[in-house]
Amino acid sequence: MRQVPGIGTVIDTSHATPGVSRVLGAYFLAKTGKQPEATMAQVNRAQMNYLDAVTGEVWPSWQSLHDLFAKNMPKWPADGKSYATRILGDDRGAIVFFSNTAGLFAPGEIRATGVVNLRGGKIARWVDYWDGRHVGIDYVRRKREPFPADFKEGTVGETAAPVMRRTVDGLAGALATGASPQQFFAEDAVFEDVTAHLHLVGPAAITRFLTSARDLLPYPGPGSAVRHTLGGALGGGYEWTSRGPVPRGVTALELDARGLITRATAVWDGSFADDATLAALAQKAVEH
Repeated sequence: MRQVPGIGTVIDTSHATPGVSRVLGAYFLAKTGKQPEATMAQVNRAQMNYLDAVTGEVWPSWQSLHDLFAKNMPKWPADGKSYATRILGDDRGAIVFFSNTAGLFAPGEIRATGVVNLRGGKIARWVDYWDGRHVGIDYVRRKREPFPADFKEGTVGETAAPVMRRTVDGLAGALATGASPQQFFAEDAVFEDVTAHLHLVGPAAITRFLTSARDLLPYPGPGSAVRHTLGGALGGGYEWTSRGPVPRGVTALELDARGLITRATAVWDGSFADDATLAALAQKAVEH
């Protein structure tokens, strides 16, 4: 899969189908090339909702997103880039890890996790999750708008592969009830919390952390729930909601042939959490 010019990172598509990789590859090439028409050629004209899960901004149609790009792309820095680094999913839905360099949408760079639903080979829904602390808490709070009642997941339906649905339901259910999630992770699984800057290896260490940090993390606990599941048999994940201080986020999953998690990556907006909570999460990862 071709990376955008000037970026040396190889895009990891090992857990994605060729079809979704082609669509997203073309999208980011055109976006970095500041070509609104070519960018929007990858988007479904009849149905499109683009939402930012950090600011609450919504573009509820193909035309509204086209107008945003047509207005702003000419103002982007000459060396500005928007590029993917990892794609997980199939031709109906995927999670893409990508970066917008400084000056495209904020003063600083945004490292985002996009939830992308497709219909007819075109993008029909896209929700960006990222950590608002990357660009500054004050900046994000000034920009934040009232959030929509839903994130338009009902417009695309639940199309995830059965094995992805089973794994998500099992993991999310264990996290919500306080049961051990260890059975859902492969022998050498990796768990990452991007916002908390944590990286754990192995089911035992992952389970100890998720258990001990349950009252601090936004995605475990009785107030957590699955909003939307997407992806294929080897990659995808789920959007989740929480009744705690951090209201929403996403967890990306890579699965092996048994349906066990080999890599899980949680992303949420750290601007909703205070410094003490983030420091406490780091302490919970220390083993004794």
